[in-house]
Amino acid sequence: MFTFKKILWPTDFSGPSYEAFKTAKELALHFSSELYLVHVITPMPPVVEIPRDRSSFDVSLYRKELQFSAEKSLQEVIDKKIGKKLKVHAIVVHGAAAIEINRIAKRENVELIVIATHGTTGWKRYFLGSVAEKVVRIASTPVLTIQAPHGEK
Repeated sequence: MFTFKKILWPTDFSGPSYEAFKTAKELALHFSSELYLVHVITPMPPVVEIPRDRSSFDVSLYRKELQFSAEKSLQEVIDKKIGKKLKVHAIVVHGAAAIEINRIAKRENVELIVIATHGTTGWKRYFLGSVAEKVVRIASTPVLTIQAPHGEK
């Protein structure tokens, strides 16, 4: 029988990601697993030119604010939805989402990644791509994908 000692749940804090959270949490409780909550802050596109009529934009301050906000949101998930029931690790990193998710999974010897699909199709999928699809494609860890309920995509 399969047992999972470490489960990773990547989140972008969307409705579909919380649907995947329900499954990740249930599995973690069932197997008494450690649960890794991961949020990846994607790089900002380079700014070609700052308009002269605007003051400068502090990129490093903005990155720190994103980091703080993500850490706070993960802590809220722990406090409100998990409590002391599980051993939990909250991780916020910067980079390409699929690559960082897989890097953390390898580094922490995670045995299962539980990730939401957003059901993106057509031009949106072509233009934006799918993090879940990329995670599945490059993962050396088993990946369980959870499809978003209709109306939450």
